[in-house]
Amino acid sequence: MTDIRPLAPDEVEAVSALARVVWQATYPALISQAQIEFMLADRYAAERIRAQLGDPCHAWWGAHAGEMLAGFAHASLSDSKLDDANSKLGGADAKLDKLYVHPASQRHGIGSALLAAVQDWARAQHAHRLWLQVNRGNAPAIAAYRKQGFRVVESRVFDIGNGFVMDDHVMEKTL
Repeated sequence: MTDIRPLAPDEVEAVSALARVVWQATYPALISQAQIEFMLADRYAAERIRAQLGDPCHAWWGAHAGEMLAGFAHASLSDSKLDDANSKLGGADAKLDKLYVHPASQRHGIGSALLAAVQDWARAQHAHRLWLQVNRGNAPAIAAYRKQGFRVVESRVFDIGNGFVMDDHVMEKTL
């Protein structure tokens, strides 16, 4: 049985460790090891996650299988008028920024349960749509998001600094 609950501050290091495991299992065929290290250091810095835990425009969840953190998700509110990649509908939208499940726990409904928590939160925030970015080469993730009702609305290359880019599909789902 998996328990989905808001992430606690004392779980931040476990999220960072799990992100490293998932990224090493997923991304070496899609991006360089240098880019993986750059993105992990940027997106999973403990200070950054802790700041987001205290920000009402951000929400984090952990999926717990017993005492083990089996997955996590992060979403944020965004204003489509300010975000180029988020311009299809007016008003407040929510971005699914992170959704990762340990490789040994995938295909057991954990990702779907995390996504349901994100969607419930987004609706409670009066978001009109949920959107995300996914690497164009990550066929399993794209298929999973399509199965959950997302559709590709554009494909873009995003400059993320330090000489790195993300070659992504932008996908969305109306809430």
